[in-house]
Amino acid sequence: QVQLVESGVGLVQPGGSLKLSCAVSGDTFTKYTMGWFRQAPGKEREFAATITGSGGRTYYGDSVKGRFTISRDNAKNTVYLQMNSLKPEDTAVYYCAASKLLLPRSENYDYWGQGTQVTVSS
Repeated sequence: QVQLVESGVGLVQPGGSLKLSCAVSGDTFTKYTMGWFRQAPGKEREFAATITGSGGRTYYGDSVKGRFTISRDNAKNTVYLQMNSLKPEDTAVYYCAASKLLLPRSENYDYWGQGTQVTVSS
């Protein structure tokens, strides 16, 4: 069974930075495209970023493009989300997810983490 565990809970001031991590176990990490999603209270889940198994391709949602960077360390079975220039509207629960498809749609992710809270507030 594939397990995903996020870390990096944080309260950050507007304009600040935070790095989330997601450790994956239970299968060969490089088989999976990894994604980050977020969900704010009362809103639908939103795609943030994705990275292919080799790390060769990355894609971002419009609301985070230019501020967030997704990366992975295949030796450590971990995917990261570096978040810079944070805004109050980035406040959400952030989830990592894994898919066996190369470029999955949001609904095609097979495994999900439990989520970690990010709050951007002064």
